[in-house]
Amino acid sequence: MEALRALLRDWSPAFAALPEWAQLVLAALVPAFALMLFVALGPVGYVYAERKLAGFMQNRLGPMRVGPYGLLQTIADSIKLLFKEAIYPRGVDKRLFVAAPCLVVTGAYLPFVTLPFGGRAFGADLNVGLFYVAAVSSLSTVGLIMAGWASNNKYALFGAMRSAAQIVSYEIPGLMALLGVVMIVGSLSLQDIVVAQAGGLPNWFLFRYFPLMPVAFLVFFIAGMAECNRTPFDIPEAESELVAGFHTEYSGFFFALFFLAEYTEMFVVSALTAVLFLGGYLAPHESLQTLSLLGWPNIGLGPLWLVAKAWGLVFIMMWLRWTLPRLRVDQLMYVAWKVLLPVAFALLVAIGALVLWPATAQGFPWDRFVGWPLTIAVFLWLAYQAWVARRAPVGPYRELSA
Repeated sequence: MEALRALLRDWSPAFAALPEWAQLVLAALVPAFALMLFVALGPVGYVYAERKLAGFMQNRLGPMRVGPYGLLQTIADSIKLLFKEAIYPRGVDKRLFVAAPCLVVTGAYLPFVTLPFGGRAFGADLNVGLFYVAAVSSLSTVGLIMAGWASNNKYALFGAMRSAAQIVSYEIPGLMALLGVVMIVGSLSLQDIVVAQAGGLPNWFLFRYFPLMPVAFLVFFIAGMAECNRTPFDIPEAESELVAGFHTEYSGFFFALFFLAEYTEMFVVSALTAVLFLGGYLAPHESLQTLSLLGWPNIGLGPLWLVAKAWGLVFIMMWLRWTLPRLRVDQLMYVAWKVLLPVAFALLVAIGALVLWPATAQGFPWDRFVGWPLTIAVFLWLAYQAWVARRAPVGPYRELSA
């Protein structure tokens, strides 16, 4: 924020003449407004992408009628939800009923304060940034319980209780998996964690202490999916059992807020995963960190790298939604308490011992040779799978487009 404040002072003499408190407020409002636009408009793209991805995986077209290739379908749906009537069923606690979706959106928005999009592109570099993200993200859980209780509907209440049990259960192994990164860096600052991964792809924590850190990455990402209520962990919204779970009684704009928060949380979890394990805003190679144009100063690509990594992980969440079946409640709790938690504790002990041992304080000797070969192999496999998918039968496509 200080960098933005200095830039505004250089650009506008009127801004420089303002009192210091006014400069701080205005300098804080600019990134806050930009992030609010990103949070509000991002889900429009996510929903369209998920619909198209679902259509591709199910050998159909997805939305095609509103706008070219259905590009305006999600916008039309958003406008419809904005103008639909908000219905308050009999017996609801109206204040809590209205406050619940707002609290859920707030819990999804607040982590952006400390997410570093670049060396100077961040709201605040807190020395407890990781702890702050974990704390404020829990506000969404309070909002979900509030929604279920205020709805005066037993299906909604059951969905809220399921959501609370699920999120609290998966927060524990997720946070345990993060402690490995904290022990390696020696700091809770997200900026320090990114800087510790400087030097290119082989220095990313995903490839440190191989194969221990990839397992920590998987534990955290799976726990993050569960906290976002994404398939196969969408038990709180199990429509076959609970109608629609905690948001059964919500309609119109309030209903849209829950999905706005869900897609925002998907991005937050993916961006945090990228910061902790994939170098954050750092490029795979130092030469790709900036873009040089003739006659222009170098353009930093840090924010684009972080967003690209986060969107890649969001794509994986969408991919898994249309690949895996929903877990039962007992299976969901089994995965949290009897699979992920023991693995997270084992990783915590192993990585802590390796960090303390001078011979492995900087990782294993073979770590530097792991990153590039594995990354190339994954991309080649994905390219092959895409090529195979494109050769699948396309009869339904011809029929619908005729």
